[in-house]
Amino acid sequence: MNYLLPFLAVVIGSLAAFLFKEVSNLRMKLLLAFSGAFLLSAVAVEFLPEIYESGNATYGIYLIAGVFIQIILEFFSKGAEHGHMHVRKDVASFPYALFVSLCIHAFLEGMPLQDASGMTYGVAIHKIPIAFIFTGFLIANKASMSKILLVIGIFAVMSPLGSLIAQNANFNVDIMLPIKALVAGIVLHVSTTLILESSDGHQFNLAKMLVMLAGAGLAFMI
Repeated sequence: MNYLLPFLAVVIGSLAAFLFKEVSNLRMKLLLAFSGAFLLSAVAVEFLPEIYESGNATYGIYLIAGVFIQIILEFFSKGAEHGHMHVRKDVASFPYALFVSLCIHAFLEGMPLQDASGMTYGVAIHKIPIAFIFTGFLIANKASMSKILLVIGIFAVMSPLGSLIAQNANFNVDIMLPIKALVAGIVLHVSTTLILESSDGHQFNLAKMLVMLAGAGLAFMI
């Protein structure tokens, strides 16, 4: 499932971009709020206890490094990791920097998924709006179907590839825990950004609060 779910999530998001062309802003924000709460709860339940139960506080350095790595990646991805892209849709050239940063993000977050069921579901849900937005961007820029399939296909396999490499490398605890801490930092930044950006002017919204509670509750149950 750790290989299949992230891949299928990208396929679903991309197909939705072809079928619906556009999703209402409210529905997109609700999906982002749900995925943000799910990711935040999953990392709190699965990653953080495992990282710190060893008693090695230096793993906090890797966690903070993950936050800063994600900030750097978002400089190139224009915010696509949290459901929107701050780029002009009339730009004809292919956004290579954006694509590479999304692939790096997907590869890194896939590495610790081989033994984290809740995080696997969270990452999969998180990929749906990313794939939808990115595919919509390519369609709007009149990219050929073959190019869209190639680009989305590469993006879809990045998380499973990260999981496959980490699993086959048989990393010991001394290597795997820093990787998990790094990914935890990345996910913490993305999830909190998803939650904050889904709120209009930081105003209370009952629907968004309910979907966030649903996302958090589901993550705890899984």
